[in-house]
Amino acid sequence: MSNKLLSMSLQELWRLFPIRLVPHDPRWSEYFKQERKILRGLLRDCGKIKIHHVGSTAVSGIWAKPIVDILIECSDIAAAKQHLIDAGYLLMSEKGSRCSLNKGYTEAGFAERVFHVHLRNFGDADEIFFRDFLRANADIAGRYEALKLELCKRFEFDRDAYTAAKSEFVLKFTRIAKENLK
Repeated sequence: MSNKLLSMSLQELWRLFPIRLVPHDPRWSEYFKQERKILRGLLRDCGKIKIHHVGSTAVSGIWAKPIVDILIECSDIAAAKQHLIDAGYLLMSEKGSRCSLNKGYTEAGFAERVFHVHLRNFGDADEIFFRDFLRANADIAGRYEALKLELCKRFEFDRDAYTAAKSEFVLKFTRIAKENLK
């Protein structure tokens, strides 16, 4: 992301990068595999890592934002974060031991391939439970898709509100997925 984008307000960024959902694209899995290879190279000296494809692009058959979410469980988050920034990923947010970075945002809008990379400590990976639950329960995945399709119309230019409006659903089924493992 260029310096121009870094100086934009959230509202300006949301206008440039609205919430758009598209039918599932089987290429997302391949995009993940290719980016995982790049990430492994970038993070080779950052201790132990485990890289996961999460989010709706990891659930076959449901509509999603064409942004591949990648969760990296990592033993040295600070080093990993710095390596990714040095490689051109943009730090989007950081709170405690969690950070999120992105790749594929341009002054003209989204690039062909867009990634959100979430760095976490090992075990801080609820997104994996939610992803696996949706993969195993097509009816719940369909309900999630319907919710997202409705919310993207209401919150097209407000990513925070869109995410917040999904959270009750996500938390509920993440909890159920974790309880099913007991």
